[in-house]
Amino acid sequence: MEKSIIYQNDHIVKSWEELCEEVYHDAWKPEMGRYRSDYAFRGLSDSSYVLKNSFLRNCGPVPELEYHLLRNFRKYSISKEAQQNGSFWRALVMAQHHGLPTRLLDWTYSPFVAMHFATTNTEKYDVDGVIWKVDFVKANRLVSEPLKRLLLEEQCNAFTIEMLEGVIKSLSDFGRKLKKEQVIFFEPPSLDERIVNQFAFFSVMTDPTVAMDDWLEKHPGLYRRLIIPKELKWEIRDKLDQANITERVLFPGLDGLAHWLKRHYKPASIEMQNNQALKPGL
Repeated sequence: MEKSIIYQNDHIVKSWEELCEEVYHDAWKPEMGRYRSDYAFRGLSDSSYVLKNSFLRNCGPVPELEYHLLRNFRKYSISKEAQQNGSFWRALVMAQHHGLPTRLLDWTYSPFVAMHFATTNTEKYDVDGVIWKVDFVKANRLVSEPLKRLLLEEQCNAFTIEMLEGVIKSLSDFGRKLKKEQVIFFEPPSLDERIVNQFAFFSVMTDPTVAMDDWLEKHPGLYRRLIIPKELKWEIRDKLDQANITERVLFPGLDGLAHWLKRHYKPASIEMQNNQALKPGL
């Protein structure tokens, strides 16, 4: 998952205040007189992590396995959303939601949810984190026909499941009807409280075996990376907890509650000792 490349659009934040300013950079829309960000956010605990979807991480460059994964997920599922009588888009979202390797990549409309995922793993407090910002409005406008026309007709910035269902009927359709190496951003249906509370958003590429980093490098005007220094993580984490941006809210249920309590009551001194013990020569 690591990549040694130095991204041209990296910005190292120096404080909590600067981070809050940077995530809302370019959000002001003078024609509306409102703040409306065009960015999708993705927080990662390690700034060297690559934007690989779970299918690529799990199955590597073997695209034919994707069809069999989704086919069997739909066949054995008891959920009507995932079964064969539902669209493949809904099955794809359901599969991603429950941990099946798919070509989808998780994003959020909320910069604070992205901050959470960049700081939730205390075992990564010895490395810098990162928040990816991608202009999904501009990204969606780059898509080819027939989806480009659909976006114009609906006069919206992001695709919905209903829009995609009417044009793309299958995985093979997606790759066949669009040009190679394209990305679209779409909103999932509100399957449960987790998707709602995380303000979830997905990106999907026409090629499941391409990391999104490679695509973004060809479109440098679409993204920015906010590097969170490891020294700043505890402050951000504590302030997010105070704002109730926690596992208890983002993962409703006992699992989320347990993860929140485990992290919340872990003394910072213990994590610092563990990190020191891992350093060479100590």
